[in-house]
Amino acid sequence: MIKIWGRANSNNVKKVLWCAEEAAIPYQRKDAGGAFGLLDTSEFNDLNPNRRVPVLEDGTLIVWESNAIVRYLSAQYAPETLYLPNPGPRALADRWMDWSSISFGPVFVTIFWNLMRVPKEQQDVAAVSRAVEQAGRTLAVADAALRQAPYLSGAAFGMGDIPLGCLMHAWFNLSISRPELPSVTQWYERLLTRAAYQKIVAVPLS
Repeated sequence: MIKIWGRANSNNVKKVLWCAEEAAIPYQRKDAGGAFGLLDTSEFNDLNPNRRVPVLEDGTLIVWESNAIVRYLSAQYAPETLYLPNPGPRALADRWMDWSSISFGPVFVTIFWNLMRVPKEQQDVAAVSRAVEQAGRTLAVADAALRQAPYLSGAAFGMGDIPLGCLMHAWFNLSISRPELPSVTQWYERLLTRAAYQKIVAVPLS
């Protein structure tokens, strides 16, 4: 049985847990990070010298970086579904994983951190407002793609949907003024019908 290190309310850990659930992989989760600590222990340093979660143990194989773990689990345990066999279509799905982390993730962190992790009197309201505007412009790129196909991975759900999908539940449930992005909204509604998404991602924000 594989082991996944990380706290369940971490968006990056959710990627891995959601992927494992979609692929029906038995796993054990070990709380680490945040209030659970452990990241500064020698045991964890041996797993990930960056001292961050998530970390995957699959036998003797140790993998860190959430997108890398999702790619590995998809290829190893869900070929032809989460991980498309044809390199071309797979690359078109795969690009959204990095896009989510590089283009959308950093600006979303500004929103989420201020509204969910910072005391109200210390929240940077102006920074949140700017970030929401920028996030809307960025998500418009995904909205355009989702007008052409029901999923970022193409005709069917796949690994390309997981990183951004993990952030969308918070995006649609935070107290912010969101721009109208109908295709992104419909995609999120499709994700909500998935049992694995309901179990791992569509939970109360914390």
